[in-house]
Parts: sequence; C-alpha cells; structure tokens
Amino acid sequence: MFANLYENTILKNPKSIFVILLITLLSFGYYSKDFRLDASSETLLIEGDPDLEYLREITERYGSKEFLVLTYTPNEGMVTDTSVNNLLSLKYKIQSLDWVHSVITLLDIPLLNNSDAPLQERLEGFKTLKDEGVDKDRGFKEILNSPVFRNFVISEDGKTSGIIVNIKQNPPLEDIENRSQDEIEQYRDQIKKQNHENILEIRDVIKSYENIGKIYLGGIPMIADDMMTFIKSDIVVFGLGVLLFIIATLWFVFRKLIWIIVPISSCFFSVVIMMGLLGLLGWKVTVISSNFIALMLILTMAMNIHMSTRFLQLRKSNPSKSNLQILTLTTGKMFWPILYTVLTTVIAFLSLIFSGIKPIIDFGWMMTFGLITSFIITFTLLPTLLSFAPTKNMSVKEDEGSKITKFLGKLSLNFQTPIFIVTIIVIGLSVFGISKLEVENSFINYFSKNTEIYKGMKLIDEELGGTTPLEVILKFPEAKKEKTEEDDDFEDWGDESEQDDQKYWFTKDKIDTIASVHNYLDSLPQIGKVLSFSSIIDVATQLNNDKPLGTLEMGVLYSKIPESIKTDIIDPYISIEDNEARISLRIIDSQENLRRNDLINKINFDLENELGIEKEQYKLAGVLILFNNLLQSLFKSQILTLGLVMIGIFAMFMILFRNIKLSLIGVVPNFIAAFFILGIIGLLGIPLDMMTITIAAITIGIAVDNSIHYIYRFKEEFSKINNYKETLTTCHSTVGAAILNTSITIVFGFSILVLSKFIPTIYFGVFTGLAMLLAMISVLTLLPSLILVFKPFGK
Repeated sequence: MFANLYENTILKNPKSIFVILLITLLSFGYYSKDFRLDASSETLLIEGDPDLEYLREITERYGSKEFLVLTYTPNEGMVTDTSVNNLLSLKYKIQSLDWVHSVITLLDIPLLNNSDAPLQERLEGFKTLKDEGVDKDRGFKEILNSPVFRNFVISEDGKTSGIIVNIKQNPPLEDIENRSQDEIEQYRDQIKKQNHENILEIRDVIKSYENIGKIYLGGIPMIADDMMTFIKSDIVVFGLGVLLFIIATLWFVFRKLIWIIVPISSCFFSVVIMMGLLGLLGWKVTVISSNFIALMLILTMAMNIHMSTRFLQLRKSNPSKSNLQILTLTTGKMFWPILYTVLTTVIAFLSLIFSGIKPIIDFGWMMTFGLITSFIITFTLLPTLLSFAPTKNMSVKEDEGSKITKFLGKLSLNFQTPIFIVTIIVIGLSVFGISKLEVENSFINYFSKNTEIYKGMKLIDEELGGTTPLEVILKFPEAKKEKTEEDDDFEDWGDESEQDDQKYWFTKDKIDTIASVHNYLDSLPQIGKVLSFSSIIDVATQLNNDKPLGTLEMGVLYSKIPESIKTDIIDPYISIEDNEARISLRIIDSQENLRRNDLINKINFDLENELGIEKEQYKLAGVLILFNNLLQSLFKSQILTLGLVMIGIFAMFMILFRNIKLSLIGVVPNFIAAFFILGIIGLLGIPLDMMTITIAAITIGIAVDNSIHYIYRFKEEFSKINNYKETLTTCHSTVGAAILNTSITIVFGFSILVLSKFIPTIYFGVFTGLAMLLAMISVLTLLPSLILVFKPFGK
C-alpha cells in the first residue's frame, strides 16, 4: 500500500514534486540568513551546572570586569627610559580606543615603599613608576618583590610584564523581560560584532608597536573571537573540501555528468534546508557542531551513491523496462535498507543528547534533523531528477572499483580462521587501550602551537602565574564583637560608628585561616599565582618595617585606605558584608603531569583534614571546576551513549531481520571497529575531549549502515542463488562496490577536518575516518566470514 502511494504521489508527479521542493528550498533558504555561530564560554559547559551559578554569584559579589591581557617583553631592560616611554606610549594608545575602560600596566602600580614618609601619607599620596622623581630601580625592585604583583604583572625574571585592558561594560538591553527572543539575539550579535571590531583594533595597535619587543594578546574576549573565526573558517573549508572531494569521487565512480549533478543537487537541497531550519529554530553552531555541514554532505552522498548504484544495476539487468519502472524498482528495494541505515545513524546521534553537555546535545539534535532531511530529499529529489534525465543508455562499468572487493571477498572465503584470530587480537588490544583512556586535558592544547591563542596562553602560563582560574571561598562563622586595648590606641584615627563592623571584622582567627589556606595553596606545584587578603597583609607588614600589624590595626587601616587602592587591591579578596574571604589562584595549565580532578579532590580533602576547616566553611569555584566537571562527565557520557547506541542498534536489527543470530552477526563488526578506535586513542595517550567523545557512537551509527546494506542484499541474493559462497561473491561485486565507494567518500570526507585550527576537530576527523575504514574492511571480511560459519539464512 505504501509503495503504491509513494509511486502515485512522488514518482508519477516529478514536475509537481520538483516545484514543491524548489518552494521548500527557497523558503528555508530565506531563513538561512538567521543561521548563526556561537563561540561563547557557555557553549563548553554542562547544562544546568550548579557550579556555574555559584561562579556567577561570586563574580558579581567581588566585582569583575571583562578584560584582555597583553604580554610585553621589551627588547631592552624593563625600566630603561626607552622601555618605560614605549610602554607608556602603548598604554595611552590603547587607552584612546573608545571601548577601553582602563589600562593597567607596570607603570600604574602604587609604590608604597619608595619613600620614608609615614605609612598613611604614602597610602594617600602614592607614586608610580611613571611619575617624575621616582627612583625607578627601587620602584621596580619593590614590584618584583611584591607578594601581590610578582608573577602577576611582572614575571619572576623581570623580563615580561602583563598589560590588563579593562573593557567598558556593554549597555544593558533595556526592558529585557519584555523583549522578544529575536531582539535579544540581535543585541547579542551586536556585542559579538563589536567584540570582533575591538580585537581587530587592538591587534592593529600591537602591530604598530611590534618593533619595541614581543607583544602577545590573550584573554577570554580574544579567545571567543578567534574561536568564531575558526568556526567560520572550518565551515567554509570543510564544506568546500568535502564538496570537491565528492565531485571527484562521483566522477571516478560513474564517469557521467548526470551522476555528479543529481547527488550534488541532493546535497545542496539538504544543506540549505537544514541551515534554514537552524536559523528558524534559533540554534547556533558551535565549535563542536561546526562540521555538521561536512557530515551532512558525506551522509547524503552515501545515500545517493547506494541509490544511484542500484538504479544503474537494475537498469542494466532490466533493459526493456521503462524509466518509471526502474525508479519504482530501485526505490522499492532501497527504501527499507536506507530507512534503517538512517534510523541507526539517528540513534547514534540521539544518544549524544544524554551527555549533559550543551554543545554535544545540540550537535546530536542537529544531525538527527539533518539526517531526516537528507532521507526525505534522497527519496524525492533524486527520483524526480532521474525521471527528467535520459538514462536509457547509462550503465556502470562491471569491474569498476571491484578489485578491492574481490580481494576482500577471497579473504572471507579462504582465510576465515586468520580473520577470526586477527579479530581476537584486535579485541584484546581494544580492551587494553580502553583501560588507558583518560579525560585529563588542557584548554591550551586545543589550539595549534602557531596560533596567537596558544602563544599568549603559554607565556601567561609560564611567566605570569598560570591561566586557568580557581577560587577558594572561605565562609566564617558569626562572632561577637569584643573591644580590645588596641581599640583605644586608634581613637585618634577618627573612626565613625558605621566603620565599627569593618574594624571588628578583622579577627585573629580569620586572618590566620586566610594565611594558612593561602600558604597551603601556594605550596602546591600545580598552582601558579595565589592572591588573597594574606598577600595584602604581607605588603602591609613590609611597609611597617617588617612588624606584623595587629588585627584592629588592619581594620582601622582598611577604613583609612584610599578608595582607589581599596577597590582594586583589597575588595576583590574580602567581603565584610557577607563575612567571607576569597582566595584567587591560577593553575599552570600547560604542566604535563597536571591531573585536575586529583588536584581538586586533594584541595578539598586537605582543607578539611589537614587545615581543620569544616566542610560548610569553604567552597571551590571557578573555570577550573567547570572545566573539570565537563571532563569528568565525558567518561559517564561515553559509557551512556555507547550503551544506548549498542542497545538501540541491536533492537533495530532485530526489527529489520527478525533473527537474533543475524542481528548479532550484523552489529559485531561495527562494535569492534568503534572499540578498536577507542583503544587506539587510549594507547596513543590522547585524552578524551568534547569531540573525541562522540567518535565511537557516530562510528557505530554510520558504519552499521554498511552491515544493513550488505545483509539486506545477501538475504535478497541468497533467496535466488541458495548458495552461501556464490552469494558472497555476488554481493562483493555489487553492494560491496557501493559500500567501498561510500566508505572511501566518508573516510576522505572526514579527513578534510585535519585542515581545522581546533585540535579536537582534527582528532575527530582523523579517528572517525580511520574507524570508518576499519568498519568497511570488517564488514567486507569479518561479516561475510561470520555468515559463512553461522549460516543465519538456513543450510
């Protein structure tokens, strides 16, 4: 009934169907203008991570501006007149940019030990390195020895300094609650566009100063902008690369222009409609899903090659039949195997939605809708175009591309025992390799060593105290105020009653707790710069002739410090109102033996058991925690997605073939190929990341298509030939050729991804391509060998 309906509506009305498809293309093509990219840090987080909410709360409490970081290594000494003048010139040039709020350099740091005046006088009228009459060498030495600024704005060796460029806050979108989603998205797009222009501007400034020394740009806004550039580049390069390769493959296989035009048309319709759908739904493409166009082209092409090859084979064996009859035969024979291949691949991509990681979830949904779109286009546009084309005298060469399949067929017939031995060895290696898998990864290693992101992050990591931030928040229990003798000693400071809370907050317990945690963190080799109120106390002690300040002295001093110093140097580390202290530290991300999860667990354990701080009185927050949460969830999602894919695909085989023995035979070669790739990744010591985590599930989902086509054809031919060995030979020369052609297309299609600047994408392309190659060999050797041994169709 369905076949009749399909023939009467689609095959017999090609002109009407083509017009409908053209209208659909134009409609979705219009919405493709809303196709957007996103490279914000939120795209690399776990959906609904409570640690993200806590980090936002802490950031708001302790104040945080968006900023860029420049590393400046002058050609000559840091405080020579030339270097100071150059740095000052660079600072003012950057400061003159409209979007810059402030620029903090080595020349802006308050020098509090540069004279012998009383402390209060030095605090209120502090000098900096750029001021006249300042002893630059003495000032530079003070900064270099400062517990606050060493390894923060100046490297340990004094050769590299950091320049902090604070960016003006974007004006908030007025009445945001009553704004439409489109207006909010347009506003965000404006901010991204502005950020891109800002980065271009500051890079122009850096370029004009490149003769004064080495200057690298870093910071989250630059990384986000460069990632956007990478995504745009990847989409264009992957799309064009895959398209050119597909055209070459089609010409090599078919040697006729019509067989290039028809499949390419299917690819074009599928991709444009899908881009329009993404624009319509407001889904943004991230660095994880930037290869979705290339994947759609590859998978649409695979469907089209199977359909086209079968059409030509039926055309050749039924020369007397009309074009419509051949199309009816082709679609009738290919509908179910292609439908099941699409459904199994959809199961693979749908499994990604259980990962809990937003960009992977979005990628799973995108590819699911993309595959459904490709399937519909393949069974509407391809027969429609073929009904217009003069295909009577078209044929596919009998021996085209069959030497390899004949060779693999002979292996299956004559070398079953060696094939099974190799399979057992592969399984053993896979298990060993998988046991070596790990998720430890560095964000810095996601980028090629010749990119500015890598160079800037590496220099900051090694010379300026690390890159990945971690916050330790200490929460103090409420305590009663007690007046001490010190209180009377400082009456002449003129305390106001509203300052009492501030003055009495600085108790010995709190100061000792902050200092002990600070010193403990500073002792860990994986940690770079540590900053806290303890750092400020160390500076104050230095200024007080190395005499420790009493707790009330600290409180009174705090109330008398000029606001400019307090806001920049003290308030980011204590919150008297919330009875909290913040210890800010950075991890040396490029350290080879760094194990983030172990480090976080160690800090949590030691704070409670070694330092005696109760569990409720401290909390870890920051980008390191979010990134570690993401990495740790990868292991869970790998097991979950693989489990779901295996169960889902086995269930699909059972529905399709209604034979448990045949279903097991069908899935085994593909599972082995996917596990072997995971084993190789483990053996090579390459950590799992957001891209490599999807390889196994996607490999099984795509590679299993070959098994379905092979078994489906074997079943059909066996019913006519009734001899296993002869059926195997026939299948290898017919459907085997189609499997070979589609697999080569897929393998080389994935290999295009090596042109990316994002390392995880390169790994994804290389290992998925390799997995598809292994799966193809497995389907054309192990699968037929298993069929010959177990005889699932009867004797």
